[in-house]
Amino acid sequence: MTDNNEQNLQVASDAVQHAADNSTGKHGRAQAVIEQLRQRINTELIGQKDVIDQVIIALLANGHVLVEGVPGLGKTLLVRLLANCFEGEFKRIQFTPDLMPADITGHVLFDINESKFRLRKGPVFTNILLADEINRAPAKTQAALLEVMQERQVTLEGTAKDVPTPFMVMATQNPIEQEGTYPLPEAQLDRFLIKVLIDYPSHEDEARLTSLVTTGYVDDQDAFNDDTSILNPEQIFELQKIVANIVVDEQVTDYAVRLVRATRGTTTLTRGAGTRACIALIRCARAYALLRGADFVLPDDIKQMALPVLRHRVSLSAEMEIDGFSVDQVLTKILNGVDAPRL
Repeated sequence: MTDNNEQNLQVASDAVQHAADNSTGKHGRAQAVIEQLRQRINTELIGQKDVIDQVIIALLANGHVLVEGVPGLGKTLLVRLLANCFEGEFKRIQFTPDLMPADITGHVLFDINESKFRLRKGPVFTNILLADEINRAPAKTQAALLEVMQERQVTLEGTAKDVPTPFMVMATQNPIEQEGTYPLPEAQLDRFLIKVLIDYPSHEDEARLTSLVTTGYVDDQDAFNDDTSILNPEQIFELQKIVANIVVDEQVTDYAVRLVRATRGTTTLTRGAGTRACIALIRCARAYALLRGADFVLPDDIKQMALPVLRHRVSLSAEMEIDGFSVDQVLTKILNGVDAPRL
């Protein structure tokens, strides 16, 4: 009986070790692919490493991303470069004041020749959707994305149609102070996993980028024509599953919830973040952990992702706006007042 117990224990131990080896191998391969993706995009979009990492995090966490910056900083280029690394389907919608909801989701047409109705699917039926300058369209057009961003489906003529997997909306917008823009509804902002702010590169990076684009190329876009695929839809889904299984301690989860709740009890903000922000914070922290080569989340991973996750989910008070404070400045002060757990 003792020998049998020892054999059973040994078999169980070997099984655990085998599972651990497989997990380690998966993480190693995932990190290698992600690093290849990072290097590829960083080679072409010079001087925006943090922005690129945050967009990759959104992809790994199976979420949507909103990229904001003044014209000419490479917002659209960033999305195109990511799409070029991907074998799946990529479509672009240029948002304009006269764009209609049916131009996004699709509609039903009557075919005279065959005397029956035909469904015309809109560009939203794709893997990666670029919603370019999304805040140049009015609210009713922006609202066409609400259902698909949350439920990954589009309802046409009373029938729900699933979009392909994976599905990601990458929207770009100019700052709201720019003429001819419309603010995004709070419900739609909350559906974006993160909001990325793209700023001017350093002098050295700007000089390198200028030299790259103007040497030997007739057109700016010719410098970014590498369309060699690195990932396919199945690989992205596998990466997302690996991210979803990265270990998060209960104390770390509690820390994320306390950070979000801290945005609700302050007079510096008129609107705090909701529960969806807690979920987004954990998902992004898991992806960030994988990017740094770990299979567990640290409190610092939560804090690193707090601003991208929260900045579009809160609203400044009138006093803070009058005094010239930015959302990031106010959030940073709030977050620094929340004690992190010591693991």
